[in-house]
Amino acid sequence: MSKNAAVSIAAVVGAFVLIIAVALLVVRPWESSGSQTTEVELIEESTHVLNDAGEGAPELVEFFDYECPTCGQFHPVIEDLRERYEGQVTFAVRYFPLSSHPNAVPAAAAAEAAAQQGEFEAMHARILETQSEWAGTGDAAALFRSFAEELDLDLTAYDEAVTAEATADRIALDFEAGVAAGVTQTPTFFLDGQRLELQDFADVEAAIVEALEQ
Repeated sequence: MSKNAAVSIAAVVGAFVLIIAVALLVVRPWESSGSQTTEVELIEESTHVLNDAGEGAPELVEFFDYECPTCGQFHPVIEDLRERYEGQVTFAVRYFPLSSHPNAVPAAAAAEAAAQQGEFEAMHARILETQSEWAGTGDAAALFRSFAEELDLDLTAYDEAVTAEATADRIALDFEAGVAAGVTQTPTFFLDGQRLELQDFADVEAAIVEALEQ
C-alpha cells in the first residue's frame, strides 16, 4: 500500500471515530449526574484484568480516563506495583471517559479494538505512555491506528471495531458500573471493593500492603 493510501485510510478512520465519539457523547452518560452509590461487581467477566493473582488475593480496580493527566502519571506507578506484587494482587482496569476529554472515547475504542485481537495490554500501555503526544489534539484516532499497525493487528478488523456499536456498548458498560459505584473522577481506585482515598502515589502501595497483612 502506498504512503498516500495509508494516510487516506487513517484519515477516513479518524473521521469515523470522531463522528462516533461525538455521537457517544450525546447518547452515553459519560459524565455522572449524581453521586449515588449502589452495589456493583467491580470485576466482571468482560473486565480487563492485567494481573490475576487468583481467588482470595486482594483486587485493585482502577476506573480511568486515557486523556486524564493524573491517570497518565499513575500508569508507571501501577506498572511498578504489578511487577512487584505479581501473584499476590489482582490488578484490573475499567474505562471511565469524561466528557471534558474529547479523545478519551476514541482512545478507549482503540484499546477495545486491540483487545478483540488479544492486544489490550500492549495498546493500553502505548496509549498512556504517549498521552502527551495526542491529548488535546484533533488527530488522535490516526495515531492510535498507527499503534495498531505497530502491533501488527488486522487493520480491517481494527477499523471495524473502533466504530462498532458493540465497542461503544462495552465502554459504556464500564462507565455505568463506575457511576453505580459512585465514581465521579479519574483515576478512582477500589481495593477489595473499598474506594481508596489517596493523597499521594505511595498511598496505593500502602493500601496493598495493609490488605496483604490482613
